Amino acid sequence: MSSALYDEIQTIAARYPERLSAVMPALRLAQERYGWLPPAAFRDVAEALDLTPAYCQAVASFYDMFHLEPVGRHLVEVCTNVSCALVGAQQTLEAFERELGIAAGETTPDGEVTLRTVECAGGCGWGPVVALDHRYREPLKPEDVAGIVTELRGGH
Repeated sequence: MSSALYDEIQTIAARYPERLSAVMPALRLAQERYGWLPPAAFRDVAEALDLTPAYCQAVASFYDMFHLEPVGRHLVEVCTNVSCALVGAQQTLEAFERELGIAAGETTPDGEVTLRTVECAGGCGWGPVVALDHRYREPLKPEDVAGIVTELRGGH
């Protein structure tokens, strides 16, 4: 583990009365460093917080925001919960699948874009909600998708 990552996790842990409470922000930090959470990230977080790698992996596996497999340079997350589903989330998802040439849960062959579904993005009044690189776009309609994919691929 880099000493910088260890030191940053220690700074985070110092904000909490119990070190265990720092596991989620420490995992987020490790994910930022690695781009996802490989086994080494769980070992790093575990070592810094005096936990086991298995505990850290168990926490990460519960939450959608943690990536247990590599993701593309861009991340597209379509909310498919009932509120978004009722206003066209499935059609928006299908438009992304067509434009990107992949199914939800996959990454484009060039490694540029990962398309995922999420259970709830928390924007129930503005659906369908799509998070692009962790920034919400809502409401996002199927006719908006081609322009967004062009934008993600570096076009304007």
